[in-house]
Amino acid sequence: MIRLHFSAEDLGRIRFAFSPVWEAVTSLRALAASPRTGLHTPWIRRVSQLLDEPDMQLLTTVVRPVGYIPDFLHPTLGDRSPSFDDGAAEVSAADPQVVAAELSHLAEHPLAQRGEGRARRVRMLRELSRSPEDALTRIVTELERYWNVAIRPFWPRIEALLQADLSYRMDQLASGGVQQLFATLHPSLTFNEDTLEIVKYYDGYAELRRRGLLLIPCVFAWPDVIVRTADPQPAVTYAPRGVGLLWEAEPSTHKSPLGDVLGRSRAAILAQLDLPMSTTQLAAQFDRSAPTINTHLKSLQAVGIVSARRDGQTVLYSRTELGDSLLAG
Repeated sequence: MIRLHFSAEDLGRIRFAFSPVWEAVTSLRALAASPRTGLHTPWIRRVSQLLDEPDMQLLTTVVRPVGYIPDFLHPTLGDRSPSFDDGAAEVSAADPQVVAAELSHLAEHPLAQRGEGRARRVRMLRELSRSPEDALTRIVTELERYWNVAIRPFWPRIEALLQADLSYRMDQLASGGVQQLFATLHPSLTFNEDTLEIVKYYDGYAELRRRGLLLIPCVFAWPDVIVRTADPQPAVTYAPRGVGLLWEAEPSTHKSPLGDVLGRSRAAILAQLDLPMSTTQLAAQFDRSAPTINTHLKSLQAVGIVSARRDGQTVLYSRTELGDSLLAG
């Protein structure tokens, strides 16, 4: 059990963000840990044949299926939704002495080093820790290669799910306060008075010390909760709502009469909108220009089968009940 103690100031500093880099890091864990019949199986099947270019031996040595993940791989996320490049730049700027210490700690971590190949992994980690500047360059380079083949093609749909979760959590916080927020975040979390209790395989206690708490929805965290207590930013990573539907194929409209009525492009867009998505996300998903996608969305909205709502500076579109009925029919 981990216990995080909040001051009144910490409660006022709870915030949310998500990170492409952190998705890539945690997906390495999911790739190794998930059984071939698990939640992420469709993704594993699609990417397993694409991993020849990244140095997977290096990446899976630094990110183990269980146990400790080096904190320097965990961006502090000053922005709510930073780019991959922003996160990679922060990892690259990590203190070499900290990197060396954390890689050495990982080499000795009993849970993380379980399993076949322990001697090889420990040897590699010790070599990396002796030259942390070079280690950082290698790790970030390979992580970028991995991102490009394993996560980037799926990012528009992942990002849509994360955005939808953030909107839901903000509503929970606004309507029921901190108690309701933590009550619905994950089954292993319990908030009692001024302490957040998190069921883990080890015991720990940390004062937040006016650093607040960063809450990070992350599809590859499922089914676990990942806890960071290190400076400068304590964080809890959890699986977003709807993650079980992430890899489900959208309903086919290729031979559907709906495609004849709406047009193939608009029918395909409608099928994608089981998750709220922005024009930019849909444009990336369909490899079309944003103005073209926006024209289709306005037409679908005008007849009541798509709705729109503003989230900050972004407009998110989703199917209405009528849209669901038309697609199902």
